[in-house]
Amino acid sequence: MKMKKRNLLILIAALVVVAIAVAVVLILNNGKDDKAAPAENTAPVISGVQDSAVEAGSEFDALAGVTATDAQDGDISAKILIDATPALSFKNGKATPETAGSYELVYTVTDNGGLIAEAYATLTVTKKTGSEEVYKTFDFATQTVTDNRGWEARIGENAKATAELKQGAYVIEIANPGNGDGDVQLAKAGYAVKAADYKLKIWAKSTKPTYAHILAKNENAEGWETFGGAYNVVIGTEIAPLELNFSSQGEGSAELLFNLGKITPNPDNTADTTPEDFVVTIDKIELYEISGEETLIPTYTASFAAGDAVYAEAGDGANAKVEFKDDAADFIIDNYPTEGGVWSVKANITLGDVKIVKGEKYYYSFTVNAANGQSGEALVESAARGWECRANFNGLSAPAGEDTVISAIFTAEADIDDPVIRLQIGNAPEGAAANTITIKNVVFGSVGGDKETSKTIDSFVAFGRNSANGQNPACPWETFNGTDEDNERGVGTIWAENGSFFYRIDNGGTVDWHNKLICGYNGNPLTLAADSYYTIEITAKATQPVSCGVFLNPMGGWDPRVAEGMDLTTDFQTFRFTTTDTFIMDMDFELLFQFGSEALSKMGEVTVEFSNITIYQMKVM
Repeated sequence: MKMKKRNLLILIAALVVVAIAVAVVLILNNGKDDKAAPAENTAPVISGVQDSAVEAGSEFDALAGVTATDAQDGDISAKILIDATPALSFKNGKATPETAGSYELVYTVTDNGGLIAEAYATLTVTKKTGSEEVYKTFDFATQTVTDNRGWEARIGENAKATAELKQGAYVIEIANPGNGDGDVQLAKAGYAVKAADYKLKIWAKSTKPTYAHILAKNENAEGWETFGGAYNVVIGTEIAPLELNFSSQGEGSAELLFNLGKITPNPDNTADTTPEDFVVTIDKIELYEISGEETLIPTYTASFAAGDAVYAEAGDGANAKVEFKDDAADFIIDNYPTEGGVWSVKANITLGDVKIVKGEKYYYSFTVNAANGQSGEALVESAARGWECRANFNGLSAPAGEDTVISAIFTAEADIDDPVIRLQIGNAPEGAAANTITIKNVVFGSVGGDKETSKTIDSFVAFGRNSANGQNPACPWETFNGTDEDNERGVGTIWAENGSFFYRIDNGGTVDWHNKLICGYNGNPLTLAADSYYTIEITAKATQPVSCGVFLNPMGGWDPRVAEGMDLTTDFQTFRFTTTDTFIMDMDFELLFQFGSEALSKMGEVTVEFSNITIYQMKVM
């Protein structure tokens, strides 16, 4: 019994020891098995880095507004290091560059776990200059010469109306249209014709819908005889082209008539007639003379089955690709660029072994169908050299879901050994984040024959190359419209009034070059002196909020010395843009305001008022 009792005591003691050991282990673990694994170390983030400019000899604080944070370590801004190429000596984030030029800055920070973050910026160091001095102020109060371009208003005794050149247009105010269509008339006599076809486009709008007759009267006929006429042409409330096509069998003279008097197209419905108390505004009149004949000779037709007729390019955050069907290519844009412009996404239509010779005539035609609509540019240029070797510039505008034929006949402006038809379409349609553009029926060829088309634009602005004031160096202003080169959109006019300068956009284009205001054009450039920096100061507002690009570009090429944006509101704002380099000789520039955009094309009439445009000079010391 004693032995059994002893064994029982030993067993109990062993169990106690085991229990104590388990308790010790639990205490030592202290619940470690219930804890989550340590979080993975993440890289820090640098914020506030941006491009800067400073004058040589001035202190530059590279850390102003710059911070670094880390999820694990918190604020680690004090650990930011800065490196510059060319080298600069930084102390507490500050340096004093003495040499003008461009410096590439690299910001680096390392967290306690060894992970590194970098950020980049450019520092532009300008030369030392004297104080800012006025170089040129545009005086918009000066009276400028107007020119009716040979168009004379005639008001019959039965009508009550006035006609005058104002606000960059021919404006006809009609209180009473009289008894017949000729009672209110705009006429251009002595228009010489030959054996050719003619087209007349009158870009007009009316405060009330009304009618017009457009006639080409034969001045050499004994009685009333016309070369042709367009009757009961509707003038709407938005600017649009009113067209007359006519032909002449030989040399002669025509009187062009735009009749706005009383017109009732249907005698049985006398309510449908010319109204009273309305205003017709004519921005410009385009005259085409087309003579000779031409033959289109196809030399290349795309084969989409080969899978190489179209290729994609995308940048600035965009993604695009091409997929081929039996008879078409789908250019698929997965996402549009976060910055950049029309050049950020490109669909390149290859042209096989075609080579383009400067001065020769060519044509192309293709069909596009954009699921969400698309606007942009259609260019014939070198695949490798792009805009530096371009034969033709055209526009692209395709409504959503519709087959649209894009075509052009052109005389090549350059020799090209590797031509493509390049669709530059980096701007997204309104409300669209992606798109599919189907391209088919691609034909390219040469043009034979002797067909010639000449075009004259009768615009009524007091400025610009087409005006009597065109060579006045005090007012080197011009407007370029997309429709001036027969694109679908873009109409506007300019004038000065009450000390301000106005640019009215009557028809907004879908790309920025459709609506351009230009200071300094061809024979009347904006000349800037050498060894200086310049600041352009602009005070402006608009009748609707609208944005534009502002560019100071040397004549004869594209190398902007200022490339900025301007967001105009209905209140005056002052903007200042400064050049960051100098030039060794006096140079001729153009100052461009480019307005066209998808949003602008939907706005209707927009008028921009400039109350001040001044250029300041800072001479290098």
